[in-house]
Amino acid sequence: MNQHAKLRIGHSACPHDCPSTCALEVELLDSKRIGRVHGAKANSYTSGVICAKVARYADRVHHPDRLLKPLIRAGAKGDGTWKEASWEAALDLVAEKFIEAEAKYGSETVWPYYYAGTMGLVQRDGIERLRHAKKYSGFFGSICTNLAWTGWMMGAGALRGPDPREMAKSDCVVVWGTNAVVTQVNVMTHAIKARKERGAKIVVIDVYENATMKQADLGLVLKPGTDGALACAVMHVLFRDGMADRAYLEKYTDDPHGLEAHLQTRTPQWAADITGLSVEEIEAFARLVGTTKKTYFRLGYGFSRQRNGSVNMHAAASIAAVTGCWQYEGGGAFHSNSGIFKLNQELLEGTRMRDPAIRHLDHSRIGPVLTGAADALYGGPPVTALLIQNTNPVNVAPEQRLVKQGFLRDDLFSCVHEQFMTDTAKLADVVLPATMFLEHDDVYKGGGNQHITLGPKLIDPPEGPRSNHFVIEELGKRLGVGDKPGFGMTEQQHIDIILGKRGLGSFSSLKEEKWVDLQPDFEAAHFINGFGHADGRFRFRADWTGQAAPNRPPRSMGLFGPVASLPEFPDHVDLIEVADAAHPFRLTTSPARNFLNSTFSETPVSKAKEGRPELLLHPDDAAAYGLANGDRVEIGNARGEVVLHARLFDGVKRGVVVAEGIWPNSAHERGEGINVLTGADAPAPYGGAAFHDNKVWLRAAK
Repeated sequence: MNQHAKLRIGHSACPHDCPSTCALEVELLDSKRIGRVHGAKANSYTSGVICAKVARYADRVHHPDRLLKPLIRAGAKGDGTWKEASWEAALDLVAEKFIEAEAKYGSETVWPYYYAGTMGLVQRDGIERLRHAKKYSGFFGSICTNLAWTGWMMGAGALRGPDPREMAKSDCVVVWGTNAVVTQVNVMTHAIKARKERGAKIVVIDVYENATMKQADLGLVLKPGTDGALACAVMHVLFRDGMADRAYLEKYTDDPHGLEAHLQTRTPQWAADITGLSVEEIEAFARLVGTTKKTYFRLGYGFSRQRNGSVNMHAAASIAAVTGCWQYEGGGAFHSNSGIFKLNQELLEGTRMRDPAIRHLDHSRIGPVLTGAADALYGGPPVTALLIQNTNPVNVAPEQRLVKQGFLRDDLFSCVHEQFMTDTAKLADVVLPATMFLEHDDVYKGGGNQHITLGPKLIDPPEGPRSNHFVIEELGKRLGVGDKPGFGMTEQQHIDIILGKRGLGSFSSLKEEKWVDLQPDFEAAHFINGFGHADGRFRFRADWTGQAAPNRPPRSMGLFGPVASLPEFPDHVDLIEVADAAHPFRLTTSPARNFLNSTFSETPVSKAKEGRPELLLHPDDAAAYGLANGDRVEIGNARGEVVLHARLFDGVKRGVVVAEGIWPNSAHERGEGINVLTGADAPAPYGGAAFHDNKVWLRAAK
């Protein structure tokens, strides 16, 4: 019997914002301590494999720097002077400050702000119940999925796709715009199975030779924001060389003849000039997908995080319609299954209490919001009170200098509920210690697969931390809404209702089953009975202003960005920050292997493995600037400047630089992180955050 089998094992789900939401087996050493964390072998998507950082989760749960006591600021904002307080006193103060703010400016001056630090439905989304009950400002959650989901919906009309486990049955897996080895390891589990068992080819498309590209049979390194040009040239070749499935196109798409005519000038040479790829690379990729019916396009989020990202996603998804690979098991295009779950969270979120007259604020634009930009406030009052859960905007949000400036306002009161003293917590007025996922009950869904997975409480938290649900309940009582629908219930009761309304049993039954598989049948997943639009056809002609999408902004916010510049058919559009004489480099801020957004940057092994903030720079570019490996290098644009250490790397195109990982601001020389350089303008048409779309200058640091 192995050591793992001797231990008591608890079952849970990874709470982090990775589309895999892995099913976990956790070694339980006693009522408060865990050992290693393993992937659940019995779960057909996780398939026993998880990333190394989650396997080391004990480093986070038992970290000596965890927040354990409520803290109240005792000095100037950000100077690190705190006094400990009881939970009662801290929550009383928060409620008092919210009531004071509301009395002065009205309810919209309070902005509950959250995101995906946990993907658990109860602990993540319960904050909405307090928002609606109190008529606080609405939250347009735009930072992650908007650009990708918008582009996908323009073509397919429904947020679902071929079973991700079908990658193992493919003859060609195209991993496009996601560093899966780093960010969703299960994609590689199934792709490599196809290679071993079927001889499948793996194609990786990205802006640098990352860990995933090292696994590729064909790796295509293109310039950031040029994926649409590659997709158009591939489709040009498919039509030109008779590899387009014309019968499929006639039956399932809106205007294949118009598309073919449009693509006449989108030649491989045209795309080579834009993407930096060679004509030969583009032709080889087109031939591979054109002659391999069982091609599975796994389309990620990374390549959509450009100002033309929705256009790029739509163009990439269109290739599968031209080849007709949707028809085959192991074929088609997949981005997310988020549309299949259809869970009713009405009571949890208090949506019946929502007042449509209350303004929404764009969560990606927290910098402009907190510094009073008129176009960010939508005619309402300034934000003078914040409740923050599950996110670290002072580190992860665009235009970091504006975000910090806003948090340092004397007239802003902020309460941050956190596990560690993050960059955001450091600038708060009240910091509340939070539980971790193994210390409370929750339920999870994952857009990268098809499972709803239970995450029951497995260990007791240290004395001090409380769950998100506890904080919302206690504030509800103090703010006079504790008797409203959805309040006064336990996590398990909310889970019972969410599952019960979907016919999925209860907390107790799911605890026995561990997870439930909601993958649609082949016909629905592959759109055999038609795509999600009313006419059942995949749309090459995107309706950029009229198409519904899961994260389309409320009507009161309108459309965003230069909508008139969006193309009629798939294309390349220079809505991106194109490099110019003053800013000759394009910067992407790609994920680090050992961090997940700003999480894990506090654990010793992750920090040791990542080393320090570095800038990947082509050796020829480095030589032109007199830079050697390890030199301090300053990069900047109109938003600010940051110092990193140069790492010479020939796996990027000349004129492209890559900064991996969201390091804490304090890890950088001047206490400012990489998001000083990213823009908070909302891209067309439905907003988002263009993290990988930055023009910068570069010089040796003084």
